[in-house]
Amino acid sequence: MHTHEITLKAAFLYWLKLGFISFGGPAGQIALMHTELVEKRRWISEARFLHALNYCMLLPGPEATQLAIYIGWLMHKNRGGIMAGLLFVLPGLLILMLLSWIYMVFGDNTVLKAMMSGIKPAVVAIVLAAAWRIAQRTLKTRVLVVVALAAFVAIAWLHLPFPLVIIAAACTGLVFRKYCNTKESVHHQTTHQHLPAIIDDDTPTPEHARFSWLKLIFTLSMGAMFAVSVWLLLACSFSLHHPLADMASFFSKAAILSFGGAYAVLPYMVQAAVEQYHWLSTAQMMDGLALGETTPGPLIMIVAFVGFIGGWNQAFLGGGHLLLAASLGASVACFFTFLPSFIFILAGGPLVESGRNNLHLNAPLNAISAAVVGVIISLVWLFACHVFFKDVASLNIQAIVLTALASVAVFKFKLSTVRLLAASASAGYLLSLLS
Repeated sequence: MHTHEITLKAAFLYWLKLGFISFGGPAGQIALMHTELVEKRRWISEARFLHALNYCMLLPGPEATQLAIYIGWLMHKNRGGIMAGLLFVLPGLLILMLLSWIYMVFGDNTVLKAMMSGIKPAVVAIVLAAAWRIAQRTLKTRVLVVVALAAFVAIAWLHLPFPLVIIAAACTGLVFRKYCNTKESVHHQTTHQHLPAIIDDDTPTPEHARFSWLKLIFTLSMGAMFAVSVWLLLACSFSLHHPLADMASFFSKAAILSFGGAYAVLPYMVQAAVEQYHWLSTAQMMDGLALGETTPGPLIMIVAFVGFIGGWNQAFLGGGHLLLAASLGASVACFFTFLPSFIFILAGGPLVESGRNNLHLNAPLNAISAAVVGVIISLVWLFACHVFFKDVASLNIQAIVLTALASVAVFKFKLSTVRLLAASASAGYLLSLLS
């Protein structure tokens, strides 16, 4: 692999930029990475990008973050993966901490609410466009289209667990292997539409990405020791049942259980944070979700809001140090939420690379890709229901019109995410002045 063609500086600048513009949840973030890394920069081929994405979809935790870590690791070893993951997460964390501070100090901020009323419809359009782009590249056969539709129905209407949907898709790929194996057509399309990628379909696996049991066990052990050491530091510095130690324990469990993204783990988080630990109220939790939707980074970043408000409300450093307590809460919540993603990728990446040319795995992985399309469309459905209805009985006409305009801007005029969100926030604010 000619990684010298992708300098660490170039990768740093790209991941930093992505961290600030990665709006739209996992679907939007994956689409942003695909557009930039596969289509424009040609750092990685379509097939290898999708192969990495399929692995990340099998894992608990934020798949877009894991995909960034994976690609960073593939290009520049462990340091590249850690750099990509941190830069993907940190901008959203800092922005959400700032918004959380404004929320606690200034309370009901009407300007912020007005801007968010314009941003939410734009997010619906962004995720819809992402679903369309990924569907075009993934749904190559009728069986894969059926898998996508079945996944949508299973998630959106039947509310089946996400892991069950992924397992069912993989089994479908195994049974209908002949109709799910699109390796040749994808490769054919890629080579004819694009110049060769730096990490291309036939680029040999680099030395650091080759699988060994010793490396796997060592990486898993180091990751587990790191997590336990930080938890022990918190427990010894404060107490065993201190809010920070409780946050470390809870968010570690939430990270392991968060199959299906942020929305799948939200009920569990609400139950624990609101009812069990009393870190924040139900109303504050709902406000946090709205703030989380308007900031870059993974949707699960709402844990930073929960940690921040929990630290502020618990005031465990005294009334004069609320901001410090809140910042510690947000940092601990994020650390224990995202650490498993780094461990999963740095430990499991070589195993995934070793199965890249295994023809028996291509069909089930393609079926998983198709199911991902259905899952993303279910996210569009969820967003739309949340945005288009003020309550059960009344439609939000303004939101519907703004979504339609945003969709035209994205699909027809290919407006960038940053410009679209800026325009949508401005529209929301102006409409609030007129109403």
